[in-house]
Amino acid sequence: MRSARFRRTRRASAVALVSALTLTALAACGTSSSDDGGGASEGGGSSDPSAPLDPKTKVTITIDCMPPTAKAAELKQWKEDVKEFNKTYPNVTIEGRSTPGQCLEPPRFTAMLKAKSQPDVFYTYFTDLPQVLDHDGAEDITAYVNDKTVLALKDIDPNVLGTLKQDGKLYGLPTSNYTMGLLINRKLFKDAGLDPDAPPRTWAEVRTAAKKIAGLGDGIAGFGEYSAGNTGGWHFTAQMYSVGGEIVDASGKKAAFNNELGKQVAENLHAMRWEDDSMGKTQLLKWGDLQKQIATDKLGMFLAAPDDIAYMAQQLGAKYENFGMGPIPGEKATLAGGNSYMIKKGISSDKVKAAVAWLNFKNLTVGKGQFDWARTKADGLPVGVPQPNFWLNESKAKDDAARAEHATMPVENFKTFMDNPVAGKAEPPKAQEIYKVLDNVMSGILTNKDADIDKLLSTAESQVNQVLANQ
Repeated sequence: MRSARFRRTRRASAVALVSALTLTALAACGTSSSDDGGGASEGGGSSDPSAPLDPKTKVTITIDCMPPTAKAAELKQWKEDVKEFNKTYPNVTIEGRSTPGQCLEPPRFTAMLKAKSQPDVFYTYFTDLPQVLDHDGAEDITAYVNDKTVLALKDIDPNVLGTLKQDGKLYGLPTSNYTMGLLINRKLFKDAGLDPDAPPRTWAEVRTAAKKIAGLGDGIAGFGEYSAGNTGGWHFTAQMYSVGGEIVDASGKKAAFNNELGKQVAENLHAMRWEDDSMGKTQLLKWGDLQKQIATDKLGMFLAAPDDIAYMAQQLGAKYENFGMGPIPGEKATLAGGNSYMIKKGISSDKVKAAVAWLNFKNLTVGKGQFDWARTKADGLPVGVPQPNFWLNESKAKDDAARAEHATMPVENFKTFMDNPVAGKAEPPKAQEIYKVLDNVMSGILTNKDADIDKLLSTAESQVNQVLANQ
């Protein structure tokens, strides 16, 4: 599972160096690489795109984001999955490509699309679809995806699939998803006399709980927020969604936050920072700062995606049992995101079929591939984080049961979050440019006791309108 921190940080400053590591399936009969874009397959499969790949047709496909050698457990699983996949499809050669550092680093991704050098199966964020289509980069796979080629198709959340559609056409298949909620430090909740099994459900309750936690002293903050590196604008967006607001109007051409709801969000944060002194004195924080604070028992709560918990345990040495989650306060809506794989436009029909077959096995089958929780536990990787979880119906019941059975963390700590799902909303258009503008609103509120909230919102509105006018 790829961390949500990468999905939401299209702002990385370092350009990842690209290397190609080739993994050829042991049982496969190889053909030439498909870097030329088209590349006819051998054997002549069915011309019907809705039919599964003919097992006699020899195909080679290149696939983005194979785990690097530094991620030994994940790479082991990749190799095992290729071997298992080839028991059904011995005719398909999988060539995995690995990128050191961040797999989907923005400059690399954009350059790849412009040069049309993406692999046959390439990794994207949900928010990348417009950019990919602007560069004519992804195949319309609508006709290739059905309940014979993706067996659990009916059990995939249609809202998740909807993020990969435009004009009714499907351009990708999901790998993971997330919705933001309220991440809490259970130890600090107990120390402050609060119930960690009942996280705050309204912003008024957040404010009350934050004051109690900050009252513990010793530099502890009750609630934390970002205000730099575009993350402040990202969280302002999440808070607007939580109270029923919007960032951009339905036309996608005008800002929609300079109103009573926007003022409500801003004034609440200003009051927590300056009247309650419950947000700590260190501000201009960005992704990673709040995680360090809560992992060291210096922060009571902040908005986050569930996989922040795995990051803090694996990278910061925190203990899983110290964290819990509730839904985003307000619960009108929450910011949602995720990642997917798309298939390069122009490759052969047989290659598309092979790609769909691989994605079905690796990412979309309960109990297999990324959802083989018994193997994940045995390999020392985390099990029990509530997301990704885009399943419905029977698939959801089976997957939830397997997660619970093999959990390496106390899943009951996330019960409030899981039992009270909040509808997810996608990021606004031109998200990163808008977030950069809204950083100024958040930093102004949190660093200036005398901040003019009306002016901050009005100035940001004008700047966002200019961003949207340049689409």
